[in-house]
Amino acid sequence: MCATQKKNPKIDEKMRVAVSSSSPLSLPFSSSTIAQTHHRKYSASVPPTAAVPLQLAQQQPCTTSDDANHIEQNSPPKPKTIRFRLSQLCREGQLHLARQVFDAIPQPTTVLWNTLIIGYVCNNMPHEAISLYSRMFRTINSADDRESDAYTYSSVLKACAEMKQLSIGKAVHCHILRSNEYPSRIVYNSLLNMYATCLSSSECDLMKRVFWTMRKRNVVSWNTMISWYAKTGRFTEAFRHLVMMMKWGFGPTVVSFVNVFPAISGLEDIEIANMVYGMVIKLGGEYVNDLFVVSSAITMYADLGCLEFARKIFDNCLEKNAHVWNTMIGGYIQNNYPIVALELFNQALEEHDCSNIDDVTFLSALTAASELQQLDVGQQLHSYLIKSSLVSSVILLNAVVAFYSRCNSIGDSFKVFSGMQERDVVSWNTIICALVQNGLDDEGLMLVYEMQKLGFAIDGVTITALLSAASNLRNHKVGKETHAYLIRHGIQFNGMESYLIDMYAKSGLIQDAERIFNGNCKGNNDLAVWNAMISGTTQNELVEQSLIIFQQMLMENIMPNAVTLASILPACSQLGSIAMGKLLHGFAIRNSLMKMSL
Repeated sequence: MCATQKKNPKIDEKMRVAVSSSSPLSLPFSSSTIAQTHHRKYSASVPPTAAVPLQLAQQQPCTTSDDANHIEQNSPPKPKTIRFRLSQLCREGQLHLARQVFDAIPQPTTVLWNTLIIGYVCNNMPHEAISLYSRMFRTINSADDRESDAYTYSSVLKACAEMKQLSIGKAVHCHILRSNEYPSRIVYNSLLNMYATCLSSSECDLMKRVFWTMRKRNVVSWNTMISWYAKTGRFTEAFRHLVMMMKWGFGPTVVSFVNVFPAISGLEDIEIANMVYGMVIKLGGEYVNDLFVVSSAITMYADLGCLEFARKIFDNCLEKNAHVWNTMIGGYIQNNYPIVALELFNQALEEHDCSNIDDVTFLSALTAASELQQLDVGQQLHSYLIKSSLVSSVILLNAVVAFYSRCNSIGDSFKVFSGMQERDVVSWNTIICALVQNGLDDEGLMLVYEMQKLGFAIDGVTITALLSAASNLRNHKVGKETHAYLIRHGIQFNGMESYLIDMYAKSGLIQDAERIFNGNCKGNNDLAVWNAMISGTTQNELVEQSLIIFQQMLMENIMPNAVTLASILPACSQLGSIAMGKLLHGFAIRNSLMKMSL
């Protein structure tokens, strides 16, 4: 595998490319340990975990009755022949046969270990790759030619990244630090990638230490850092690293721009966006027409609300694929232009190119039709799905059910749901919410029970529908059962407290609503919780209490909205207090709440 191992045969070229092209990775130790990476030997203190092999169950050799068909029975085959056979079996996806061949070898060389480890990684079997590396680590004697090399480490680190096994990745890092040679750039990039995949956003220092410890960085190293900063919300750092990369003489690649565009969206700076995209234009057609760059640039400008720029990039793209079309259509929907989104969808259909549309395209079109509540458009889309044999897609049918519900055509929603050959939790939640939103609360509750009978687990969306149905029916029994289910199963979701308060208040159990409201620290209550409590007390004719809660809300610096205004004004009416009503009216005008409520 390494260039220094002249006697060992080279690994199959395809497998080598699969490993060398993997993204980089990172490091988590004290500064003293990391400082040792500047020396060729690491005889100083190493983290205690370095002395302990990976705690993985030893994988037993694979033995079947077909061994004789795959292992030479005469004299032991030459290593090159074995390596070729292993590589071939891995490419064919027959890893169990490759393992039989490997287990029959008395003393596998590093090349053979690497071939099988890489085979596991390339066939999406990261756990087996890590297990084999653990066995290799325990059995190999570093004095012979079977020690781990750069390809061993980069492959197993890629497996750790895929499984998000940070602790194992750190142990492999310790093994690297204890080796007698300075880690190669391939290994360092693999470390960066592993840590970027596994580390939380709070462990920024560790990523920086690994990156700046590298003696020779390449554009892959820089791209990994830019991507990680953008992914963890450090948008300024992501852009700053792009600038630093160019100052250090590294030209940006397609991946560099794809990674930095989301960070520029987060910065909300159109000038930076224009400057960076100007660099893309200067680099020529290879960059301008790259479909990943095109899609990312359209998304960036759509996020910034600059649809004219986004559309210009879209129109100038020579060969568009479905992802480019979807990105532009989604940009229009995101910026509340559903009509233009549907026009662009029609244009995609008129191209008569199947590569222009996919499931996401239809989902976007259905979303636009739902926002417009144009039943005829949605029906045409539904018909097209049936004619295109896409009607079997569960995701698309769920969207069709939601569309008909949004257009108050609950009969069509239920008809589509009943005709689905396969359903998932989203399917059940969609039809249950559709029934509840259209006033069919009892039917919604019945479907929840049916859903459970068929083995589908209730989640936060189902609970929301249950609480809404209980509120509408003033059925505190169902509401209490749902609340108890929440507690038993530890379910938490956004807005849970407001749904519970609303349910108890509408059921006339205002004291239970108050317990939930006061159970949260009032400083932690969001606007929806305050609105639910104000509305609940008003509905239960506790008008003075509603005004007190409204006053407390203002003291907590929670800005009311139109819902708050609609909840508190009936309290003034019940009190017969014109003066209080005028005060609230003036407050609404000063804070532009009147426009929001219209």
